[in-house]
Amino acid sequence: MTNKLTLKKYLSLYGLYFAFALLIIIITVLSPSFLKPTNLLNILRQTSINGIIAIGMTLVILTGGIDLSVGSILALSAVLATSFAHTGEHSLIVPVFVGLFVGLLFGFINGFIIAWYKIAPFIVTLAMMTIARGLALVYTNGRPVIDLSDIYTKIGSGYVAGIPIPVIIFILIVLAGLFLLKYAKFGRHIYATGGNELAAKISGVNTRRVIIWVYSLAGLLSGLAGIVLSARVMSASPATGQGYELDAIAAVVIGGTKLTGGVGTIAGTIIGALIIGVMNNGLDLLNISSYWQLFVKGVIILLAVILDKKK
Repeated sequence: MTNKLTLKKYLSLYGLYFAFALLIIIITVLSPSFLKPTNLLNILRQTSINGIIAIGMTLVILTGGIDLSVGSILALSAVLATSFAHTGEHSLIVPVFVGLFVGLLFGFINGFIIAWYKIAPFIVTLAMMTIARGLALVYTNGRPVIDLSDIYTKIGSGYVAGIPIPVIIFILIVLAGLFLLKYAKFGRHIYATGGNELAAKISGVNTRRVIIWVYSLAGLLSGLAGIVLSARVMSASPATGQGYELDAIAAVVIGGTKLTGGVGTIAGTIIGALIIGVMNNGLDLLNISSYWQLFVKGVIILLAVILDKKK
């Protein structure tokens, strides 16, 4: 009995990492080119976008909420940022500030409505998903924003010491997230709010402020992801980011964060994002239709939720 409990606890703690290692081994056997340095860097570069959004989504889900608007906020932030990133018009700080501010603003609106009017996060962020996407379409008249300056596009395509800038940005966000949840007082308040909001209030936690801040941060990171993505593809479209909320939620759930809130880690989310990135890359290398990627992703999310319920 003791051995069974020990094994169960061991798998609960490290099962995700074993699953990730097994996935890498299987794909490497099926496609030896998977482990080429250029391909590994490509995976990290692709994962960085989802990873940045997923860090913000982790904070939201830890409070027991959900944010369906991250993909649309990404699109709106991207088109507004790139409209100030044309060659010879503005310095780099202007489009970057615009993109981050738009993301922060719309995230704040989400959090404020949820915290003060006690409306279900699913409903609020679903509405915001439509609002932000609609505004992106209205602002651009449905057309992509192109002709971006070289200094702006370097955010998505440049390197520092051989490491892609998007990967460096992702690493910095990960470190900030780890510090926030592990060492900062605000991180403890996030866990307390998600674990038991009423008990957190009684113990002196301003849960309204916590909720407003986590949605604001999720919006800010969506805006950052919009800047990085638009810089990488050298354009911004109002259709950008469709389905990105699914990838972010998948990374968080696969990483072991409970949808009910109060339990989860940034480290788990990183592994979840990498699993999705490796899976997508592996299926591409094996020339498997992209349609199957959606199917496999959905199955993985479902299995992750089922296994989480059995813990």
